Amino acid sequence: MPFQDIVFLTEDASHDAAIKLINEEAFGPGRFVRSSERVREQGPHDRQLSFVASDGGEIIASVRMTPISAGAVDGHLLGPLAVRPSHKNLGIGRELVRIALAAAERNSSSAVLLVGDPPYYAPLGFKPTRPGALSMPGPFDTRRLLAACYGGTDAMALEGEIRHRDRKLKPEM
Repeated sequence: MPFQDIVFLTEDASHDAAIKLINEEAFGPGRFVRSSERVREQGPHDRQLSFVASDGGEIIASVRMTPISAGAVDGHLLGPLAVRPSHKNLGIGRELVRIALAAAERNSSSAVLLVGDPPYYAPLGFKPTRPGALSMPGPFDTRRLLAACYGGTDAMALEGEIRHRDRKLKPEM
């Protein structure tokens, strides 16, 4: 789909208020209790790998990438991905994901993980992970934990705790 008036930009601090509004519209207050949000709270997202879509100067969509470790593998957690209601179902969200994945691969990310709907994300290169092999803070549906992998990393081989890369792994007792 041609995005005649849509411009895709790397996120910067001037986009924060618009992104907050877009996420409030898309997810409501329940977004703060999700397992993915628990990981995001552990440290900052990577603005160089996070993107927005603008229509006529108005920010209408956003995707963020948070640096994580999934066990021994360094990667990123994709999300939240959100599009304003006025621009839904035009392919803007999928294009943001494509841009973010290409940026992650260029920046040597071994895997990009997310908790999402397989039918939406599979065409974008996401595959299921092995149910129960990865953990996150709080409950989540392990059938919805997906990974796009690079450099020989295998989604089914990922195992361990998903945590922000800034958070140290707890020592074994």
